[in-house]
Amino acid sequence: DKPVASDLAMTGEITLRGKVLPVGGIKEKVLAAARSGLKRVILPARNEKDLEDIPEQVRRDMQIIFTDSFDEVLKLALGTDDSKQSTKPPPPPAEPPPSPPKKRQRQATP
Repeated sequence: DKPVASDLAMTGEITLRGKVLPVGGIKEKVLAAARSGLKRVILPARNEKDLEDIPEQVRRDMQIIFTDSFDEVLKLALGTDDSKQSTKPPPPPAEPPPSPPKKRQRQATP
């Protein structure tokens, strides 16, 4: 239930095992993020070679982060140190302790 940081863009493909795979069109995607006023971009580590296509001014103004792990993407996007904790549902509320049984009063017999 935590939103992604509003100054962040990201692109890439993710395998079922959480590995981030490279994608095409990095220059266009980073330039679009810069035009939109975003300050950080998460890219696949294997797309680092595409950085040379991005104008130097854009590279200086933006924080470009390369990663190959979805766990790291979660930490960066959600701003949490323990990404696994953010995906678990909260524990159920604790039940109150049982109240002690009421004492019965004896009725007097005539």
